[in-house]
Amino acid sequence: MKRILLLLMAAGGWHSVLLANSTGNGKAAPVSITIKNTSAISRMEEIVEIPYTNLGRLTGAFKLVNKQTGKEVPYQIAYEGSPQPQLLLVQVSVPAHKSVIISAVAGQPAVVKPRTYARYVPERKDDFAWENDCIAFRMYGAALENFPAENAHGIDVWTKRTPDLVLNRWYKTNDYHHDNGQGLDYYHVGMTLGGGDIAPYLHDSLYFPKNYRTWKVLDSGPLRCTFQLGYEPWQVDGKTVAVVKTISLDAGAQLNKMSVLYTLQQGDSLSVAAGIVKRADPGTLLLDEKTGVLGYWEPEHGADGITGLGLVVPVQKGHMKVTDQHLLATAKASGKASFVYYFGAAWNKAGYYTSAAAWFAYLQTFAAKQASPLEININ
Repeated sequence: MKRILLLLMAAGGWHSVLLANSTGNGKAAPVSITIKNTSAISRMEEIVEIPYTNLGRLTGAFKLVNKQTGKEVPYQIAYEGSPQPQLLLVQVSVPAHKSVIISAVAGQPAVVKPRTYARYVPERKDDFAWENDCIAFRMYGAALENFPAENAHGIDVWTKRTPDLVLNRWYKTNDYHHDNGQGLDYYHVGMTLGGGDIAPYLHDSLYFPKNYRTWKVLDSGPLRCTFQLGYEPWQVDGKTVAVVKTISLDAGAQLNKMSVLYTLQQGDSLSVAAGIVKRADPGTLLLDEKTGVLGYWEPEHGADGITGLGLVVPVQKGHMKVTDQHLLATAKASGKASFVYYFGAAWNKAGYYTSAAAWFAYLQTFAAKQASPLEININ
């Protein structure tokens, strides 16, 4: 059977993908992608991953069209740091126990408005910051270690109540510690895990590395941003450990995906803990080891409002506990494969999650979605 090459245009340029085999008369037959939701949860604007190799090798500008509605479906080609495309990211809504059929057809795709963004921020002491249309975060680099009074370890949360991407504007004005109508950074991290970071955990103690030393943006929107942070080796209970963290954030999501790969010079596993810093005043806690959900609805921070934090971790992999400083989810990480979990936050003033019950329900639903991924069939 003769193959037809269609040229694929994505945010990063022109690339090739198998869209269809030719029919007997030499015309291209559209690829049909069926996305099935077997769960009782309606999946709204969910990002679906399709391995690029599953699409084969055809070329040409193409767009994705919902067969039932006739509307165009937004997508992104993800490279994950590779010169070649790795994933087709498709944004779809699939009702509970229903399927959506999408056709890849020749044609120029509509421009997708960027809803995620990530970058290194050398002008602010080596910060690395990222955001989507819901929330923003940052982590700290080597330069900050030269300012002991400001230094911090974990993940910082920037609250937003606008779908606009604001990082560049906020850094340019250097005025993001009070609410300017879009949100603010009032979250305090200090020498803690902050809003969902991870560290080796032995003898009831966390072993922090220094701040990250290397960074690499793997993808930066429009529907997903992904980046890596590398840390220099450090001593953990007398053993040398190094780590690379790969973090991705999808459009419309409150939670990030964290993939942590440890290099261990001794042994093949390491005790670790992902966690959230606990405030002095009472907040509302959820520690559900059965579903792997750890939630925290912070005490109100005056006029700034309330931040909800959360983790979704692999179930049956460890335990959860509350210490004087943290809410922790403990586990064993392998030196041979990445340890994956999810972390994130929400702000009551954004208007979507305005109570502990609403935030915890989001976390539980997110965990249920991870346990029942959408099914993909390509014809």
